This record gives sequence, structure tokens and C-alpha cells, in this order.
Amino acid sequence: MGTYVEDDVSAKTKMSPYVEDFMAELKAKNPAEPEFHQAVFEVAESVSIVLDRHPEYRAARILERMVEPERTIIFRVPWVDDRGEVRVNRGFRIEMNSAIGPYKGGLRLHPSVNLGILKFLAFEQVFKNSLTTLPMGGGKGGSDFDPKGKSNNEIMRFCHAFMSELFRHIGPDTDVPAGDIGVGGREIGYLFGMYKKLRNEFTGVLTGKGLNWGGSLVRPEATGYGSVYFAAEMLSTRNQTLQGKTCLVSGSGNVAQYTVEKILQLGGKVVTLSDSNGYIYDEQGIDQKKLAFIMDLKNVRRGRIAEYADKFKGAVFTPTKAGMDFNPLWDHKADCAFPSATQNEINAKDAANLLKNGVFVVSEGSNMPTTIGGVSLFLEKGILYGPGKAANAGGVATSGLEMSQNSQRLSWSREEVDQKLHGIMKRIHATCVEMSARFGTPGNYVNGANIGGFLKVADAMMDQGVV
Repeated sequence: MGTYVEDDVSAKTKMSPYVEDFMAELKAKNPAEPEFHQAVFEVAESVSIVLDRHPEYRAARILERMVEPERTIIFRVPWVDDRGEVRVNRGFRIEMNSAIGPYKGGLRLHPSVNLGILKFLAFEQVFKNSLTTLPMGGGKGGSDFDPKGKSNNEIMRFCHAFMSELFRHIGPDTDVPAGDIGVGGREIGYLFGMYKKLRNEFTGVLTGKGLNWGGSLVRPEATGYGSVYFAAEMLSTRNQTLQGKTCLVSGSGNVAQYTVEKILQLGGKVVTLSDSNGYIYDEQGIDQKKLAFIMDLKNVRRGRIAEYADKFKGAVFTPTKAGMDFNPLWDHKADCAFPSATQNEINAKDAANLLKNGVFVVSEGSNMPTTIGGVSLFLEKGILYGPGKAANAGGVATSGLEMSQNSQRLSWSREEVDQKLHGIMKRIHATCVEMSARFGTPGNYVNGANIGGFLKVADAMMDQGVV
């Protein structure tokens, strides 16, 4: 008999004997890394179906090799703040898997960054990149540096110090980082400048670059746009569209902003956004004018979302309260939810509230925003649930398109890039549908995404031998 994994209120998922043994070994080798355990468990449960049908993968210990990073790089980052005081942070780069292409994945700057979180993100990235159909392996990196409250000069000095070590481990055909939480166009610029100086070469080593020096149109919008395109594809399986649908969106950064923009373009209505201090609920809906205010607030003035409620009458701000076992943002009447903030922001109680309030579409703009218990509820009720590795793959897909433009010394138009992005999201959706049906779980996008991503990487690893 298998045991159960419990991650929050009433969350119980039975493990197969193989997965139970595999997870026990993984946890023993990687203690105190709960996010990594969670990410691996979800994939292992899905692909156990594949391993039963294709024992050659199990014999080659493909899954056991996939969870072990090919290279883990940890380094110190000393820098000097505006007061002339020396500060020290820790830098990371997890080069997880390069079976189908150079490592590709973002850099995250946030106090919560640690080895376990980056391993979970790098592991997810392997499958996400595989699903895009582009030749990209998976990696992730970053630092526990907190950019919040730092001056431009402090951020520049940190980025230069960070790259002065990272540069020796990356390259356009080896490892191509991008942005993530805390790393936008400003930070990419500082990082690229130091790389170019140290290597004395101008190459496509980073994505998310400025348009004047090798960046791609639509890259800032891509993750948010992609999650909405994926939701639209899921709705199309029920002969519905986003027109007239009420949507809950969390976060207020890059992903959330462009999720709202694309929802508005497709006729939907967004009523929530959030940051670490709390969330706003606007029953009238966030229109283009209000979205422009949010973009200025967050991207230029770097203010807090509470200011939205001060600016627009009828909007209500609810501050974050410590110790709550649910997030009230997910407790409003709606049709669709787009979690676009961070990992594990929807637990089992939140999932139950979403279902109770009529939500039947969840498209994940952030990485692993739903706990195991929440995922189990969504699958049990048969709603349209798009997991992050499929639904938010638009960002890295457009990073891949930026790499292609850099390699060819070309710059595609906005329409060309958006068309390619839309096509990639359609293909990812089709893969999820096909794979879930082929392995006996039709409509289960979690299985479809995990299996579709796994097979391409697994076959490449089989072809290349034990390396």
C-alpha cells in the first residue's frame, strides 16, 4: 500500500509504490527543500503511467537522472551600498538539464531565494522548455538580494558583482539566463553590460534585452499573453471564449499586467490584483485607463497596489493578514483565475473557494502557484486547469524567439512575434490534450503537460547515453 502526501487542508494524494520509493530517496538526498519535493512529486505521479508502459526509461533511471542537476553553482556576491558599506549576498545558478539544448531559465532576485526554490524552478523549466518545441534545456538562478528599496546605483553595483562570477559559467550556446522576479529590463541591462565587458563580445547571452541592443518585441508581454492564450484554447474545447468572463488575477508585476491587457483585448473583465501588502477588488473592472495607472505605479514609481484604491472610487484594498489559512483574493465570484504572483499562492481552501464561487478555468501565469491539495481538487472537479509549465511557457518561448533573432542578426515585427507566440501556445495546448488522452487521462492537463515535456527530454537522454 502507498502512503499519502498532505500539504494543506484535507489534501491527500495516494502514491504508487514506485513513486513512494522514488520520493523517499529524493527527500533523503535533498532534505529541507519542500518546493523541490512538491515539483518532482507532481511530475513523478504523472509519468509513472509512462514508465509502466515503457520500462526502458525506468531501467535507464531517466527520472532519477532528471532530478539531479547537471551542475549546481553557488557563489558569494560582495558589493558596496550607497553608504560605502560592504554587503554580501549568495548567488546561484542551477544548470538542470541540457539534453535538448543550452540551459535556459530566469534569474530571480528576492530574499526568499534559496537552493531548494531554485531547484524546483529549474526542474519545472526543463519540462516547460521542452513543451515549447524550441531547442532549450532547463536552468534557473538568482540571489537572496532584495532589490526593493535599493537605489539604481546599488542595483547596478550588485548586478555587476553578480555577473563578475556568473559570466564564466554561461554563454549563448551553453546557458542563456533571462529575467524573473526582481529582474526586469534595468537589471538585464546591467548584467549584460558587465558580461560584454568581461568577455569582450556581443552575443545573445541574456534574453529580455532592450530593443535597441538585441531584445525582442513582445518579450515583456509574453508570459501574461501566453497564459491568456492558453486559457482561450482550453475554453475553446467547450465552445466558449473569454468574452464576458469575470477574471481574478493575482500579482501586479510584469506577468499580471500583461495578463490583464490580453484579457481586456479578448473581452474579459478583471476585478483583482495584488502585491505583498494586500490586494485590490474592483467590481467595476480594471479597464485600460486603470491598467495604465497600475503600470506607471509599479514600473515607474515602484509604489504599492493600495494606491489603486485611493485613486479609483469603488475599489477596495484588503491588507495581507499574517496567520490566515486562505487568501481572500480567491474568494470572489468569477469565471476564471490567473494566479500570476508566486509559488503556492492557492492552497486547498483557496481552491475550494474558487470552485464555490463559480471559477471553472484556472490558467497559471506563475510557477507552481497551486499546492498539491489545490491541484487535486481542480482535477477531481474536472475544471479547465492549465498548470504553469504549460500555461506560462509563453515567456520562455519568446525568449527562445529572441535567441533565434540574435543568432540570425534579425529583428521581427511585433505582429510576427505575437503570431509565433500564439502558435506556440496552441501547440502546447494540443500536446497536453493529445498526451493526456494517449495515456488514459483525457482532459487532465497536468498529466498531458508533464508527459509531453518528459518524453522529448527522456528520448534525447536515451539517444545520448549515460552522460
